[in-house]
Amino acid sequence: MKIGPKYKICKRLGGGIFEKCQTQKFQLAEARARKGGPRRRGMSDYGKQLIEKQKVRFSYGITEKQLRKYITLATASADTVPTMHAALEMRLDNVIYRAGFAATRRMARQLVAHGHITVNGSKLKSPSYGTKIDDQVEVRTGSKSKTVFANATLSNATAPNWLTVDMKKLTAKVKSVPTYESGATLFDYQAVFEFYSR
Repeated sequence: MKIGPKYKICKRLGGGIFEKCQTQKFQLAEARARKGGPRRRGMSDYGKQLIEKQKVRFSYGITEKQLRKYITLATASADTVPTMHAALEMRLDNVIYRAGFAATRRMARQLVAHGHITVNGSKLKSPSYGTKIDDQVEVRTGSKSKTVFANATLSNATAPNWLTVDMKKLTAKVKSVPTYESGATLFDYQAVFEFYSR
């Protein structure tokens, strides 16, 4: 998925979208712009919903078509928001990112697409693959010596509690479904559902 200029997207949607925008330099620049720039008019409900939808798309690096599939999956469930959150978080590229094997989701997608990752011993090249409880995700043996993974073993990344990670072996196991906590997420999923219900 082609993203475009990340700083412009961050200025429009918020600094939490991409890792390169989560810096003090970006936050200071945004604070100066808000202080000296013109006041924005009140945003319509549609505008707010569109922004929330775009936040999800760009954060997880998914296409409009993929997002619609997740919406359809979630709306068929009794717990729409937790189902949506779990489906996005359990994507293979996101698992690689959350485990700390890649610095960004974009890098994680590339690692999967280039065949560096196995799930339950089988090499997969689909970043959108939905992992399941008890799935064993691992960096392929022939890839572990690559610089990108050598750097990963030195990182201090903290994996979420739904993953069990061994950084020395570069393995991760999905031990549970990610729990949705409204205060701990960047997105307003309800606004996304409202956008698609129009």
